[in-house]
Amino acid sequence: MRVALVTLGCEKNTVDSERYLAELVAAGAEVAASPDEADIVVVNTCGFVDAAKQESLDAIVRAGAAKAEGRDRTVVAIGCMVQRHRDEMAEALPEVDLMLGTSDADRLVPELMRLGAIPEGPVRHPGERLFGGGNAFSRYLKVSEGCDHGCAFCAIPLMRGRHRSFALADVVREAQLLELQGARELNLVAQDLAHYGRDRRDGTGLPELLRALLDGTTIPWFRTLYLYAQGVTPAFLELVAREPRIVPYVDIPIQHGHDAMLARMRRPERARTIRERVAAFRAAVPDVAIRTTVIVGFPGETDEEFDALLALLAEVQFDRVACHMYSAQDGTRAAAMPDDVPDVLKRERHERVMEQQRHVTAERLGRFVGRVVPVLVEVHETGPDGAKRPRGRVPWQADDIDGVTWLAGDARPGAIVEARLDDVVDDYDFTATVVREVLAPPVAGPARPRGALPVLATPALPSISAFGT
Repeated sequence: MRVALVTLGCEKNTVDSERYLAELVAAGAEVAASPDEADIVVVNTCGFVDAAKQESLDAIVRAGAAKAEGRDRTVVAIGCMVQRHRDEMAEALPEVDLMLGTSDADRLVPELMRLGAIPEGPVRHPGERLFGGGNAFSRYLKVSEGCDHGCAFCAIPLMRGRHRSFALADVVREAQLLELQGARELNLVAQDLAHYGRDRRDGTGLPELLRALLDGTTIPWFRTLYLYAQGVTPAFLELVAREPRIVPYVDIPIQHGHDAMLARMRRPERARTIRERVAAFRAAVPDVAIRTTVIVGFPGETDEEFDALLALLAEVQFDRVACHMYSAQDGTRAAAMPDDVPDVLKRERHERVMEQQRHVTAERLGRFVGRVVPVLVEVHETGPDGAKRPRGRVPWQADDIDGVTWLAGDARPGAIVEARLDDVVDDYDFTATVVREVLAPPVAGPARPRGALPVLATPALPSISAFGT
C-alpha cells in the first residue's frame, strides 16, 4: 500500500507528520509520489484560525474525491482540528474513514490495521522521522508539547494540552538522527522555548538543552524560534553570544505594544519588558535578527492602542514582523468578548503595520551589505533575473518565513559557503557572490534496509563564524 501525508499548519505539525510517516513505513507502507497516487491519504489538520481550518477541510475533501469516483482509498484526518471538532467533522465528512486528535495520534497504525488498510502485524514506533518533503537541509526539532500560557486569543492549549518537556536525551537523539539524514540547520520549536525543562524539575532549561545539542552533534546551525521575552535570560544570552553555531536570530512574539491591550490579551509581558529584553539581546549579540508577531483588531482595540503598537514597532525596529488580523477561536476567553473592530479597520491596520515594517526590514537588512557571511545553500532555481542560480539563506533568514539569498557563482546544495552580500532586493532578499565553500554537502552513506531512514555522512565541521567579517 502507498501512503501520502498532507501537512497543514505550523512546523510542529511538520514534525508530527514526519513521525507518522516513519511509523507507516515501519508497518510496510511505501511513500507515494503524490496524494493522487496513494492508497492511504493522511491529512494532518490545523485548527488555529478559520483560514487554516478551511484549508484543512479542503484538503480532506480533495483526498476523499477519489472515493466518490469508485477508487478504493482510505482517508485519515488527524491532528489539531480533529482534536477540537471531531464530532462536527464526522458528521460533515462521511468520506473520512478515521479521525484521530492529537491526544490519540499514537493509534494511527493500529487503527489502520483494524480497518484493513494496513496488514496486521507488530506495531512499531521507531522513534524516528522520515523526511516528507520541503527543505531537506533545514529541519525542525520540537522540544516540548502543549502550552501553559493562558493567552485570551489562543486555542493551542485546548488542542495540544498543558506544557510537557521532552526528555533531554530523547531530544539529543532525535537531533543526531536528523543530522544523519543530512540536516545542516535545526530549528528549535515549542509554544515557548523558554519553558523547556520547567515541568521536569531536574535543573534542565533551555541553555542546558542547547549545550547538550551542541555537544551531541556537529550540526553547524541551531535556530531558536518562539521564545517569550521573559525567557531572554542572562544565561541564554551568554550562550548565544559565545556559540557561533547558535545563529544570531530569535523569534520573540509580542502580540501588541500597549499595556492595556496586553493585559486584555492575558500576555505575560508589558511594553517595558519587551523594550528591555530586546535591548539586552542586542547588547549581548549586536548582529542579532529579532522577529516578532503582532495581532491587530483584537476586541476593544482603540485607535490610541493601535498607535501605541505602531510607535513601539518603530522604536524597537524589529528585523521582521508578522502581523495577523484577529479572528475569534471557539473556546478561548477572547471568543466571549464582542468582536467590535470592523473587518475593514482590521485590514487597514494590518496594511499600516506591514507598510511601516517593510521599510524597517529593508533598512535592517541593508546593514549587512558588503559583508562576507556564511550562506546555507539549499537549491538551484530561477532567480529574480530569470537565470537559474543557487539559492540559500544567511543566518538572519529563517526557513520559509523570511527572505532568501540568491548567489552568483558555484555553490552546491547542502554546502555552507562564504559569500559577499551585494544588495537587498524586493525588500526581503539578498543577492550575493560566492567567495569559497567552507562546508561540503552531506554525502550518502551505506545502504539501509528497505523502509529505513537514510544515513548521511557529515564532514568534520570547520571553524566558521556566524557573524561574518
